[in-house]
Amino acid sequence: MTIPVYVFTGFLESGKTSLIKDTLMDPGFNDGEKTLLLVCEEGMEEYDDEFLKKANTSIVTVGNETDLSYAFMKQCDSLIEPDRVMIEFNGTWNFTKFLDEEMPFDWLLVQILSTVDASTFEVYLNNMRSMIYEQLVHSETIIFNRCDENTKKLYLRNNIKAINKSAQIIYESKDGTINDLKDDELPFDVNADHLVIQDDDYGLWYMDALEHPSKYEGKTITIKGKVISTHVDDIPEAFVFGRFAMVCCADDTSLIGLLCHYKNSVDLLPKEWVEVHAKIAVEYDEEYQGDVPILYCDHVTSVEPLEDELVYFT
Repeated sequence: MTIPVYVFTGFLESGKTSLIKDTLMDPGFNDGEKTLLLVCEEGMEEYDDEFLKKANTSIVTVGNETDLSYAFMKQCDSLIEPDRVMIEFNGTWNFTKFLDEEMPFDWLLVQILSTVDASTFEVYLNNMRSMIYEQLVHSETIIFNRCDENTKKLYLRNNIKAINKSAQIIYESKDGTINDLKDDELPFDVNADHLVIQDDDYGLWYMDALEHPSKYEGKTITIKGKVISTHVDDIPEAFVFGRFAMVCCADDTSLIGLLCHYKNSVDLLPKEWVEVHAKIAVEYDEEYQGDVPILYCDHVTSVEPLEDELVYFT
């Protein structure tokens, strides 16, 4: 019998325990199955005996990162004989290393969920970016809780998408209900026929254009970036244009770029900073598996490099 494994990641006090409790009490999820719950850190909220009995859950505390080994998990499996396994992971442990750890042969990792306190996300991102990256990069679902009217949805979403493009993002209010946050106002007029994107707004425009490409189809754009490559496979008179966003740390960046068609692309130099004036088209991309914006350039002009070349999403 296959035993599904659900892993919950996130920092201490980010809401992992509350999410696990809610999940175990959901009649659509729990129909009396026996659950093994491996708890790798202790927060303010605890699992009392009454709750564990009601949820038919056996809890095992994991004190050290090295303890979460194949032998340990196999022993727990033999003693508890669970129908499923839930792991409340420690926010300071190396999650990638854990994923490389062999599990008992009948255990199957089926979902990774992460919880994030929206009110402290910016502080953590500015001071512990590599740890946030480690917790969120593998997640299928990321839940921002404790959202309120001051929560900046664009800031949260764009920073997450720079880390983990495929993650589903859910926003919750302080009372635990789903928060249908309105999109923040973009710092440029999306209704204008000609968009002039300021240097600091590159990331905001790029993420919005990638998520809603049809919004920009047929518009003209002026924007600065770097020539990444002048050789695009099987596409003549084209180059890759973009900028880099910090993902994990200053030494780990991700290209957020676009394909540009330009008849004089052979005259461009890799790493050259340019300002492009182009028409935006929307075309299907096999690798992305969806529609993406493509730039058809009228003019490409060399410019001075930006003082800060990295992209931010504020």
